[in-house]
Order: sequence, then C-alpha cells, then structure tokens
Amino acid sequence: MEIQRPELLDAHILLGIVNERLRLSCDNLGELEEDLGISGAQLEHKLGAIGFHYLPEQNQFRRE
Repeated sequence: MEIQRPELLDAHILLGIVNERLRLSCDNLGELEEDLGISGAQLEHKLGAIGFHYLPEQNQFRRE
C-alpha cells in the first residue's frame, strides 16, 4: 500500500501501518523514514501523542 501523506493519517491507523512495516520490511526507524517519506521525529511526535514510543530493541512503537 502506498501512503501519500502519512502525517495526515489518524495516529491509530498510522501506528498499525508503521508497526506492520517495521515487522515485515524495515529493519529500523531509519529505513521506515525512507520508506514512508516522513521523519522519525514526526512519527515520534504523532504516535507519542497517543502514548506510543519507538523501542529500537523491539523495532516497534509500543505503549510504555
């Protein structure tokens, strides 16, 4: 699925897409940034607003 404007998606929908990409095709946040065309800081901000943060050891956004 191609995402045209990931920053405009609802945070919960973005979370599902992001974690799926991290699980299936991106080995780290840097690869995900390139894949989606959105900065890690933007992802952290948007997903942090709903209580999720990137955990590099798990390569997932998880609730703390």
